[in-house]
Amino acid sequence: MSQTLHVTVGPEHGDFIGTSHLALQAAVERVSSHGGGTVEVLPGTWHMNNALHLRDNVRLAGCGEKSVLLKSPSASTPLAEDMDWYEWSVTVADPDIFEVGGGIALQSNATAGGRNVTKHTVLEIDGNRLRLDSQPRKEHWITHEAVASTLFPIVTANWAKDLRIENITLDGNRDGNDELDGNYGGCIFMQDCEHVHIEAVEARNNNGDGISFQICHDVTVVDCHSHSHAQLGLHPGSGSQRPVIRGNRIHDCGTGLFWCWGVTHGLAEDNEIRNSREFGISVGHRDTDNVMRHNCVYDSGLAALVFRDDPPARAAHRNVVESNLFENAGSAATPGIGIDVAGPVDGLVLRQNRIFNHTCGHLHTGIRISAAATNVELVDNHFENVPQEIEQQ
Repeated sequence: MSQTLHVTVGPEHGDFIGTSHLALQAAVERVSSHGGGTVEVLPGTWHMNNALHLRDNVRLAGCGEKSVLLKSPSASTPLAEDMDWYEWSVTVADPDIFEVGGGIALQSNATAGGRNVTKHTVLEIDGNRLRLDSQPRKEHWITHEAVASTLFPIVTANWAKDLRIENITLDGNRDGNDELDGNYGGCIFMQDCEHVHIEAVEARNNNGDGISFQICHDVTVVDCHSHSHAQLGLHPGSGSQRPVIRGNRIHDCGTGLFWCWGVTHGLAEDNEIRNSREFGISVGHRDTDNVMRHNCVYDSGLAALVFRDDPPARAAHRNVVESNLFENAGSAATPGIGIDVAGPVDGLVLRQNRIFNHTCGHLHTGIRISAAATNVELVDNHFENVPQEIEQQ
């Protein structure tokens, strides 16, 4: 059996000693320089002033609830000068909120609409000028409300492969941090990665998403607990292929499980999703050929499952939803829906799902199907105490 480097990080004892992101990052870099291995995080609390950046072939393993990576409170300051897309440094009004080695997010209104968001590490501070580890490749102009903040994911990876994150607690310190959109952050945020295994992680209290990955292939998220986030509990993001989301507990988020853009050939099974403020599960823009089975979705604010209303060429086609429990949705002000096929999907299979409404519940419609949907197959779905079982629009 092959062996790889195994190092420990602890607040008082270990191969690397400290309670900040610096000790953790040093351990990752050491293991990475040997071709990969394990960084074991011993019991303690680490105050994260920057994201922990994982590298190829690195396994990050903690001691469950005893190993806590806690996001430090955020602070923000306006830019004092324009920053163009090719520059390596930024001038800010208040440099004192930053530290060398710390994380920084630059945000501004984009000239063509929307927001520019870029993430960096501070390499040097010289007066009001901060030298960064990378160019933004986007403009941040003071005429477009450019601001610099100490915002970042807790654990992240970019262009990396063969990663594992296991048995660790990630706390986003939601009350102490400004919001960072889940397309850029989360307790875990990854982009352009392959072969990632995330298991037995508690991701909690983030002012954004819990676990988010964009353009990442063959990601497995299993037996995790993601809860109390401002945005999404689990966010398999744009272009991600073959995600497996199994046996997770998700609760008290905006939406529990959000299939983003172009997520295909994925599997979500045996997950428990509770108390989503909007939707338990949301599927939409080119999310095709996915299977959702044996999930239990309780007490969603609007609908337990929604297929978003995208144009036909960009709708969520050929998905299978089978053997799920959808229990309670909606409110007195907004009656709920079990499965809302709001978009022009084609080839959807809804098979052997149970849609249940408590006696005093607000779930009014079991399955609502848009007139624009085609070839929707309904097989042996069961309704209990639902005033309108099926609504064909």
